[in-house]
Amino acid sequence: MLKVGVVGAGRGVGFVSVMSRLPECQVVAICDRNRELADRAAQQYALPRVYDDFETFLEEDLDIVVVATPPEFHVPMSVAALRKGCHVLSEVPAANSLEECPLLAEAALAGPGKYMLAENCNYWAFLESWREMIRQGRIGKIMYAEAEYIHSLPALRQTPEGELTWRAFIPPIHYCTHSLGPLLSMEGDRVVATCGMHTGSRVDPRFPAPDMEVALLHTSSGAVIKILCGFSLRREPAFHYYSIYGTKGCLETTRGPDHPFGTTWAFFEEVPHLRSMIRIPLDTRHSHVPAWAAQGGHGTAEYAMVSDFLRSIIEDTPPPIGIKQALEMSVPGLLAHQSALHGGERLEVPVFV
Repeated sequence: MLKVGVVGAGRGVGFVSVMSRLPECQVVAICDRNRELADRAAQQYALPRVYDDFETFLEEDLDIVVVATPPEFHVPMSVAALRKGCHVLSEVPAANSLEECPLLAEAALAGPGKYMLAENCNYWAFLESWREMIRQGRIGKIMYAEAEYIHSLPALRQTPEGELTWRAFIPPIHYCTHSLGPLLSMEGDRVVATCGMHTGSRVDPRFPAPDMEVALLHTSSGAVIKILCGFSLRREPAFHYYSIYGTKGCLETTRGPDHPFGTTWAFFEEVPHLRSMIRIPLDTRHSHVPAWAAQGGHGTAEYAMVSDFLRSIIEDTPPPIGIKQALEMSVPGLLAHQSALHGGERLEVPVFV
């Protein structure tokens, strides 16, 4: 049985709720510098050991480390765990700066532990169905795609005492992986160039990060992708939007409040006499999964993602979102923000793996 340690007792509780129920692993430790938060999670899930110091936590006999901390800690904690020989499942984005990317790549490739980015949106059931339809050639070759992640988070941008959190500072487009990851996975494409623009901080100037940020991306296959992210705006409810145009048809979700995380609309050239988009009853939930699979949140994506990661360890196969894919879906957002700071100039995307 694989022994798991989770660092980050906020977001990390979602991983604990899934991994504590799977027979392949056992969560044996949780760590958070907020000891009260870590103690609460340990009590809720009957975890045997609690830490408020990461270095001491890493002295545990662990097979897997789940990094569910703010972005500035993703690379240093992942690198430390990988160098100790642990497998790592890291929250998004993979890195917080371009300078960190080669350090993470080197540690992930050095082994023996496997590295996987925990991009749960790649595991939404409707997007898995889209991948299969695209593999079957239903919409032809992808030529354009876009995605939006809109989520007003004022309560998470400051503590009850009024202290600003990391969410008040992070450029929205750094969080592009929820949008870009699924789109790149459709055909295994990669971004070769990007440019970006942002709105500045207008909704609430107390928060330094731009309210909204957009990236235009050019891929190795010649496709164009537009990504929009915003976390400080007047719009409810939160939603993810995806749209893909191919040479033979298209797939898209709705922005409407009734189905903010799903509902597929499609047009297929192969259907004779089709005059309008057709609705396909798909959403974020998988069929044929345990009744508790949605406990981790995000539909049943958390369950599917963690199960895939564990399978790659047990069967010694490459992680589905390994270091190469992790950087390919994270680096364009880092560069898009740099571009936005310099008037939207086009920047080439480096290859780290």
